[in-house]
Amino acid sequence: MTTTRVLRGKAQFGSHLEPATVVIEDGHIHAISRGQEASGNFAESVSISDVDVISAGLIDLQANGGNCHEIGNDPAALDAVSAWLPETGVTSWLPTVVSASAGFYPSVFDAWDRINPSSGATPLGYHLEGPFLSPQKKGAHQLRHIEEANQTLFETWLEQSSIRLVTLAPERDDAVRRIETLSSHGIVVSLGHTNATYEQFKAGIDAGATKATHLFNTMSTIHHRDPGAMVATLNDVRITAGLIPDGVHTHPGMIDLAIRTKGIDRIVIVSDMMSAAGLQPGIYGLGGQEVTVDDLSARLANGTLAGSMLTMDQAIRNLVDWSFGSFGEALHMCTAVPARVIGESNRGELRAGAVADLTIWTADLNVSETIVGGTTAWRR
Repeated sequence: MTTTRVLRGKAQFGSHLEPATVVIEDGHIHAISRGQEASGNFAESVSISDVDVISAGLIDLQANGGNCHEIGNDPAALDAVSAWLPETGVTSWLPTVVSASAGFYPSVFDAWDRINPSSGATPLGYHLEGPFLSPQKKGAHQLRHIEEANQTLFETWLEQSSIRLVTLAPERDDAVRRIETLSSHGIVVSLGHTNATYEQFKAGIDAGATKATHLFNTMSTIHHRDPGAMVATLNDVRITAGLIPDGVHTHPGMIDLAIRTKGIDRIVIVSDMMSAAGLQPGIYGLGGQEVTVDDLSARLANGTLAGSMLTMDQAIRNLVDWSFGSFGEALHMCTAVPARVIGESNRGELRAGAVADLTIWTADLNVSETIVGGTTAWRR
């Protein structure tokens, strides 16, 4: 039996909003038209909702956990995060695993086969953040895992269909060859946690990397005679830069610089959230390490940032509040851009035939409903 629902309100068209009517049928967008169609155009049995704003569902490419659950080798934890994410407007995401020992990864991949992909926001594959990172730019990752990472571990990854994105440092031994190999297997490569020179970073891009992980964080610094990874990211149109707009990881002025330099088509907003996101301050864990969380940040005992407390809906509000773009432009960096980065051609935009992943917003930019595959996953 065909199930039809109609939404009327301001809808996201690219990076701007205008009045529209969206028709959902059997898990997909059946039609979208500019202007609000009269109720009489639809059968009496059709559910019609008048809302403030309709956008494509938010897509988070870097989430280490949330709501008291860390991403690792427990499928129940992954399912729990998937179930919670629609409260933040997220409809699909990449569960992100921080650097671990070689012996840990088989259980991570086994866990993927035991998740419930319909528990909430759709997990689209793992983001493996490490362990092929720079020891000098490890951030909250454990040095021993970075130092122990070897080719044997890397080759086991090539057998896994659950890997969607890998963050690595392009200056590491064999990094260029690994980037080429991952790219040839359809795995997106993001350059990050890197102490690379400008030239080494560009070599990683030449090898096939298409993304930079959390621009400005754990990257070689800028000097006018040694521009490093940050400038290479800003200068190269082949790279889409990830940003964490929480006001802690990166000063708003640097967020402004990145958006002005790259443009909204080459900026992808990520949360980088960890297990304490959505919870009260306290002591939590990340990758086997104790993390202290306050109202603004999550840090190791030495003060190093260890993921964020940011949610994707708050990221959008921050960008708008800081006047770094319109609501539509902020949405674009959280929907169409991440979908393009990982090759999700049927997500990230409102168009006929696309998966009916939608986020419904109030006029004051709060999420009121999240729809995943045509079904309400959360409603305020």
